[in-house]
Amino acid sequence: MTDGSKITNWIRQKAISNGFDSCGFTSARLPDITKERLADFIEADYHGEMAWLDETKERRASPDSMWDEAQSAIILGVNYGPDHNPLDNLEIKTDGNISVYARGRDYHEVVKGRLKQLAGQIAAKWACQVKVFVDTAPLMEKPLAQQAGIGWQGKHTNLVSRDFGSWLFLGVILTDAILPPDEPEGDHCGNCTACLDICPTNAFPRPYQLDARRCISYLTIEQKSQIAPDYRIAIGNRIFGCDDCLAVCPWNKFARLSHDIKLQPKHDPARYPLEELLVLDEAEFRSYFAAMPVRRAGYERFMRNVLIAAGNSQDKSLIPLVTPYLESDLPLVQSMAVWTLSRLMTASELAELYKPSVESETELEWQRALGSLMPNA
Repeated sequence: MTDGSKITNWIRQKAISNGFDSCGFTSARLPDITKERLADFIEADYHGEMAWLDETKERRASPDSMWDEAQSAIILGVNYGPDHNPLDNLEIKTDGNISVYARGRDYHEVVKGRLKQLAGQIAAKWACQVKVFVDTAPLMEKPLAQQAGIGWQGKHTNLVSRDFGSWLFLGVILTDAILPPDEPEGDHCGNCTACLDICPTNAFPRPYQLDARRCISYLTIEQKSQIAPDYRIAIGNRIFGCDDCLAVCPWNKFARLSHDIKLQPKHDPARYPLEELLVLDEAEFRSYFAAMPVRRAGYERFMRNVLIAAGNSQDKSLIPLVTPYLESDLPLVQSMAVWTLSRLMTASELAELYKPSVESETELEWQRALGSLMPNA
C-alpha cells in the first residue's frame, strides 16, 4: 500500500456511492489535550449520570488506546439536514418536539450498515484490517472529525461543517493501513455566541465546554432520575432532545436538505400532539416509535418528558388525560403527573385530588404543589 493518494481517492468515491456525504482521513491518534479535556469534563462531574464516560475514559482518549494496531481513521459523515428551522416547532405548545435526528430511523443502524459495507470493500481491495464504529463505542468522533477536516467543534461542543452546517451524523472506520491525512479544519466560530446565548438551561459554563447535567438533550434522554423543578419550565415542549444550539448556528446557511430516504421522518408530518402521546401505553409506545431513537429513553422516561410538555402547554383540555397518571405504578410518571396538574389546575382543584403516596418523590411533588394547603406541610 504505497500509493496513499490513490487509496484515499478510491475510498472517497466508494464512500459517496455507499451513501456518505463527507469523507476525511486522519491519524488514529488524538493529541494529549483531548485526553486532558475529557478528564477535566469528568472531574467537574459534567457527565452527570453517564458513568460509562468515566469507566471508558482511558480507551476513549485516543483510538489507538482502544485498538493497538490502528494507524489511520476514516471519518464519514451523513447529512440529515431538515426541511425547516427546528426552532419553529417550539412555538406549537400542544405538540411535543422531538430532535431532528430522532424523527426517522435510528441512525446508528443506518450508518453502521453503510460503514460495514464500505469497510468490507476497503479490506477486500487493499488487504488491510478494518473496524467500524458509530457513537455507541468509546471513540471521540468529533475531535477526529475536526482532525480529518470534516468540520470543527463549535463553542457548543458539537461539530459544525462549512458544507452541511450542524447536520452531520458521524461514523468511523479504523484501519491498520497508514493513509495520508487530510488537513485539520480550523475554528470558524469567530466572535459568535449564538449557540451559547440561546441555551434555555445555560448548559455552557464557558465556550467550548458543556455541563451535560443542565443540557435538555441529556435531561430528556440520558437522565434516569426525576428532572429537577428548576429545569422543567425551560424544557418547554421538548420531549426528546434539543436542537436549539444546533439550529441557531449561522453556518446553517450552507446546510443542505437531506434526501436520504432511510433518514426521513417516520411520521408525516413530523408532529407529535400531546393529546395523542398521553394515551399511549407501553406497548403502543414501542410500536409507535419502532426503529426510532426515541425508544432509547424507554416508556417511563418518555412519559415523564411528555408530562413536562403537557404542564408547559397551558392546555387545560389535557387535564383528563393527565389525571390517570396519578395512579401510575411508574415513579417518574406518577410524581411528574402531580407537577403537570399543578401547572394546569388551581391549588384548590388540585387539593381535591390529593392522596398520600408511598412514593417519596410523589409525596414531595404534592408538598411542592400544594404548600400550605397540605396537611402537616
